[in-house]
Amino acid sequence: MSENKQPLSPREPAIALWMSTFAFTICFAVWTIFAIIGIRIKDDLGLSEAQFGLLVGTPILTGSLVRILLGVWTPRYGGRLVYTLTMLAAALSTLLLSHATTFPQMLLAGLGVGLAGGSFAVGVAYVSPFFPAEKQGTVLGIFGAGNVGAALTKFLAPLVLVAAGWQMVAELWAAALILTACLFWFTTSDDPAFRNSRDGKAPKRSLAQEFAPLKNARVWRFSLYYFFAFGGFVALSLWLPRYLVGVYGFDIATAGMIAAAYSIPGSIFRAFGGVLSDRKGARSVMYWMFGVSAVATLILSLPTGVTPIIFIAVVFVLGFVMSLGKAAVYKHIPAYYPDSVGAVGGVVGMVGGLGGFVLPIAFGLLKDATGLWSSCFLLLFAVVAVSLLWMHLSIRQMERPSVSAVAA
Repeated sequence: MSENKQPLSPREPAIALWMSTFAFTICFAVWTIFAIIGIRIKDDLGLSEAQFGLLVGTPILTGSLVRILLGVWTPRYGGRLVYTLTMLAAALSTLLLSHATTFPQMLLAGLGVGLAGGSFAVGVAYVSPFFPAEKQGTVLGIFGAGNVGAALTKFLAPLVLVAAGWQMVAELWAAALILTACLFWFTTSDDPAFRNSRDGKAPKRSLAQEFAPLKNARVWRFSLYYFFAFGGFVALSLWLPRYLVGVYGFDIATAGMIAAAYSIPGSIFRAFGGVLSDRKGARSVMYWMFGVSAVATLILSLPTGVTPIIFIAVVFVLGFVMSLGKAAVYKHIPAYYPDSVGAVGGVVGMVGGLGGFVLPIAFGLLKDATGLWSSCFLLLFAVVAVSLLWMHLSIRQMERPSVSAVAA
């Protein structure tokens, strides 16, 4: 990808990376806003548990589904423009949310709020062309650390909610997103890949060409990895408070703080995972991630349970290796699909985001069906086992002398 780049000023890549990371942090904070204000909305509207689950899950679902569309639009119209418009659209929806008074209005606003989650696909496709292949892991790992925005909402939104109501939370979060969009637009420049396409120095790709890699099984294998690494991480962030209260009798405040503490390092260490992927190889990081995750989920799935201290220690180890795996998955994408980072990254991000929506529902269904709280970790172990087996068999196939380099 880098060979067609126009000359860049020394500051452009760094500005693009750090502004994109800051913007993604704010977007992620907005994307998870219902994790806090949804509790007050549930009380105000008298929602059932099913309605509450739908309300909280709507932005996660739409933010995941829209990633493939935004990922394809980014190289066609430029990441700078698409990123800015995505933030403004999400900000408008968040502002309208503050004026919603009925459940259908809340859901409709939630659809727009979900656009903030789609910003991940835009950021990956926008940032990637600024940097050479050997730095992609580190760069995308730093960008992905914007997941820490979820912790910002968990820490700050309750303070605003208690002081001024949930509507003020929505208004302030919308204002922050608008300011971020303006700052991003006026400080960044178009990415090199879009410049070359816009100036006629590189042929414009058709939609068929953009989506062509999706016929490759490798894309869906990467998607399964991200379903676990990102989707599983988000699911546990949502599920941990209920688990700690139900299994160990923690009060909700303590359980919430533990869940917040779980999500912060799990987001920040994604940058470290990117560095490791560049230095040691993304494949090695993935092997370690799946290996440690398999042991951790197997321990946590024991029907007899473990002590609270052991549980918290093991689940934090699990969150740590998940953060490394998130970065390693995205290290693969520009390496294998340098001309289709938007489409492939969008699909992988979409499937990972759907994991954050589907897995908590599956956890609840398993708990109802088996009566075992630990059944959620048995499900995660099954996902890990399938992923590890598929990865290992694919790598073995690639390494056979008779198989071409594109076989996997």
